[in-house]
Amino acid sequence: MERFEYAGRTCVVTGAASGIGAALAIELARRGAVLVLVDRDADGLAAVQARLAPAKADIEVVDLADGGDRLDLAARVADRHGGVDLLVNNAGVAMSGTFDQVSMADFDWLMEINLRAVVRLTKAFLPQLLARPGSHVVTLSSLFGLVAPAAQVAYATSKFAVRGFSEALRHELAGRVGVTVVHPGGVRTNIAVNARISGPDPDGRQAAQARDFSERALTMPPERAARLIVAAVQARKPRLVISGVAKTADLLVRLAPGHYWDVIARLIPVKGL
Repeated sequence: MERFEYAGRTCVVTGAASGIGAALAIELARRGAVLVLVDRDADGLAAVQARLAPAKADIEVVDLADGGDRLDLAARVADRHGGVDLLVNNAGVAMSGTFDQVSMADFDWLMEINLRAVVRLTKAFLPQLLARPGSHVVTLSSLFGLVAPAAQVAYATSKFAVRGFSEALRHELAGRVGVTVVHPGGVRTNIAVNARISGPDPDGRQAAQARDFSERALTMPPERAARLIVAAVQARKPRLVISGVAKTADLLVRLAPGHYWDVIARLIPVKGL
């Protein structure tokens, strides 16, 4: 497929009120894209929209945890813009707690946002993508879609599933719709600080660990990650691993698939993680 050119193309970005999603919106606007920004945070979306002016950006306040099929969202995009050229499935949440601590209600909540919403959005927009020559889909997996640490069973499950979904979809749509799966690691967002803690945390230890991890390990500006993602899509790269930490972890998995975490655990700069 030819390079993806952004000018005048309609791009839907989920999780666009902050972090990588907001940075992507700004980067895409710089390149002349027409934007549809999706998030449950209405105030955050409005703030991003204001930063983009005079670039065109519609905002859609949607809670991806509600289980909707998103056909109504796809219909609105088709009515306003004739269809979508780039779908960026960026929205995601995190949760701390070992598998025995995590309630099934919390597990299902995370899976609804991190996996099922990705599948439903892609399904809803697929007819439009297939009808638009040179269209593309981006899915945000994670470093934890490459490695699976303790106390992250729910999150790792969702992100490994996003990876599998993306790779199979890419093979199905080859030559018709491009697919890029992204594995960010160490990007400075609020996902760790805002992580839901499932089960008891009476002394606040897990919350403190999340804050510590965010301060020490999440150092790459989201703007840098956004530029890398935009460049990867333009070049039609099937896979993007962001940061040296994520690339090292990916290599360790290949070298020692049964023992990689023994090595990584000694290198992680946060006690108890």
